[in-house]
Amino acid sequence: MELDFERCYRAADSRDQRFDGCFYTAVRTTTIYCRPSCPAVTPKRENVEFYPTAAAAQRAGFRACLRCRPDAAPGSPEWDTRLDTVGRAMRLIGDGIVDREGVTGLAARLGYTERHLNRMLTAELGAGPLALARAQRAQTARILVETTDLGLAEIAFAAGFGSVRQFNDTMLEIYARSPSRLRETRRAVQREAGTINLRLAYRAPLHVGSLLEFLGARTLPGVDELDGDTYRRGLVLPHGFASVALRPADRWIFATLRLSDVRDLAPAVARCRRLLDLDADPDAVDGMLGSDPALAAAVHAEPGVRVPRAVDGFETAVRAVVGQQVSVAGARTTLVRLLRAAGTEPVEGQLSGFPAAEVIAELPDSAFGMPAARRATIRTLAAAVADGKLDLEPGADRAEATARLLELPGIGPWTAGYVAMRAMGDPDTFLATDLAARRGAAALGLPDSAKALAGYAERWRPWRSYALIRLWRAA
Repeated sequence: MELDFERCYRAADSRDQRFDGCFYTAVRTTTIYCRPSCPAVTPKRENVEFYPTAAAAQRAGFRACLRCRPDAAPGSPEWDTRLDTVGRAMRLIGDGIVDREGVTGLAARLGYTERHLNRMLTAELGAGPLALARAQRAQTARILVETTDLGLAEIAFAAGFGSVRQFNDTMLEIYARSPSRLRETRRAVQREAGTINLRLAYRAPLHVGSLLEFLGARTLPGVDELDGDTYRRGLVLPHGFASVALRPADRWIFATLRLSDVRDLAPAVARCRRLLDLDADPDAVDGMLGSDPALAAAVHAEPGVRVPRAVDGFETAVRAVVGQQVSVAGARTTLVRLLRAAGTEPVEGQLSGFPAAEVIAELPDSAFGMPAARRATIRTLAAAVADGKLDLEPGADRAEATARLLELPGIGPWTAGYVAMRAMGDPDTFLATDLAARRGAAALGLPDSAKALAGYAERWRPWRSYALIRLWRAA
């Protein structure tokens, strides 16, 4: 990844928060690396290097700034938009695949040898998959050290380190402090037993209202709920169940996690960030869409509208099939019936994740409450996901997953596109046949026939998913 020195230096000199997570500033004289918005005095040009990832800076011998906490910056928006192997690898590493399956598992998912994958990532990002996973491991460990009362040895293995010694050496190398010293400097706050409280950074602006309205209208008893400005939901994670409460604030989303296994912290954080589209670049999106006179007023009135995404690809696909040609309220009623049949009964104060594909595939006909053809579609979809023939998670090959979806009976372009946008995070999906999108287009004075609207939407590339959200809001 080529970084233009002058552009990076100007961003760091102006402390521009928009570039946090896009690159890292390393200072040779102090051997410290920072996020671009670090409030410290801007170093001289001759003392500065720029790196595309924190792992690359660490590999070059720099340690993290304890003032600006570069590991807590939003992720690069590139990893949401890129469809190539590097983009998929970064999404998978963020979800903890290397910690669970090793580099061998990551390479197998991407269809490359370990050696070639390491070459690709090192050439572009300055660090290989092990180094990238190590940087994430250190961040997870720091969060656990500073926000829980777990023993340090327990934290070491929960974060994915192979030994306590490796944990201590890594933390000392990256943060210039041992884990015990990091714990000594944490703020004294009252903690509820079994919870982890943290802040999820995002690039401003963030239009919170649109996210909460969208998610709130689609809540399912026992799975998720909206209470004022706090959204809660259950999560099914690699090592067990969890629940999270997400509360928006200025510059942060406050997250309260309850994990059945602390090894799931990194994937839980990755999925929460993905759900709220926190790594997006709103300036780039709004700059493109706001240049269209038809959308300019909406962009000005509501800057930072995001695409509500998902924590479970299979859940999103089921919701999409159930929602075919019915209202949001009608789809919700049908889904509640399905959940009850699957044993996901709401219990006050408790949330669980959406039932697994294996469970849905085995439900009796009476559980579905829908036409036989749609029932067959959901069963076929569940079987494909359960067998591993269909991958609907962000690290999947989007083109391949969409093609396989379209092969299933009862799934057409609208359903496949909706899943690609919300489950796989495609920022450039447009559902021209969607009735609400066409109504929104008419309200904004745009052509409202499917063919004409699809042609007009070409000017919104590569952010057509965001344009679609704005059309839905206009409707």
